[in-house]
Amino acid sequence: MLSPAVIWALCFCYLPMVGIYMAFVNYQPSLGDFWHHLFHAEFVGVDWFEYFFRNGDFVRIMRNTIASTLLTLLFSFPAPIIIAIAVNEVKNGLFRRSVQTVSYLPHFISWVIAANIVVTVLSSDGVVNSLLKFLHLTDASVLFLQEGKYFWWIVAFANTWKDMGYSSIIYLAAISSINGDLYEAAKVDGAGRFKQIRYITLPHLKPTIVILLILSLGGILNAGFDQHFLLGNGLVQDYSDVLSTYSFRYGLQNSMFSYASAVGVFNSVVAFMLIVVVNFASKKLNNQSLF
Repeated sequence: MLSPAVIWALCFCYLPMVGIYMAFVNYQPSLGDFWHHLFHAEFVGVDWFEYFFRNGDFVRIMRNTIASTLLTLLFSFPAPIIIAIAVNEVKNGLFRRSVQTVSYLPHFISWVIAANIVVTVLSSDGVVNSLLKFLHLTDASVLFLQEGKYFWWIVAFANTWKDMGYSSIIYLAAISSINGDLYEAAKVDGAGRFKQIRYITLPHLKPTIVILLILSLGGILNAGFDQHFLLGNGLVQDYSDVLSTYSFRYGLQNSMFSYASAVGVFNSVVAFMLIVVVNFASKKLNNQSLF
């Protein structure tokens, strides 16, 4: 039963890693055998990495990537925990299922549709600007998607809205495994709902929270291609350009495949190092770790 998943992982996760070699050569695409051209290309060592670190784009790209990811993590990480706890406290089955369905739906919408929803909501005559004018907080429409200072916040809220419901499933599963006798004992001792959440639910969620936090911090350089590519434009490119969109532009649009591969390898190496470091710190501090 595991063989399809193993075959998929080998074909799509491990076999493509041979292409990492492209980051260390000066590969020029041409007609004919791809592998022949790749392995016979001029070997340049770490020249592409040096070029990435020394050119003027490195600081800007890293700033945008880290800022966007940290803001997303700030909102999107606690949101599923809050939703899971809130849904767990709802006793009305119909209302509970309705809330779960509504919160899950955005996850199954493609970023193309989700980005259009965000653009519509934030347009000059959209819901947000209409509300700001109604509350007399502004007289003129705020051009959210044309000013770079708003872009990171927009991406953070869009990511949170899209995935918080689906991500809460993991926490709901963890809550369902908690022994109900603990809540009954807490009631007998006079603990209200908030104290039960504080002293029973949250401590039992701690291992799950730690594991997911380690994985989230490991992907701190993975700001997301779709949302930045679809929500970004020329006016906010200084804020919307992250590692994934940068490598896409140089790799596919400018045909600098080796340079784009070097950027991708840098991203993967840093992500791996972050996972190892955060996992080690968590193991030392909380005796909980991913491996």
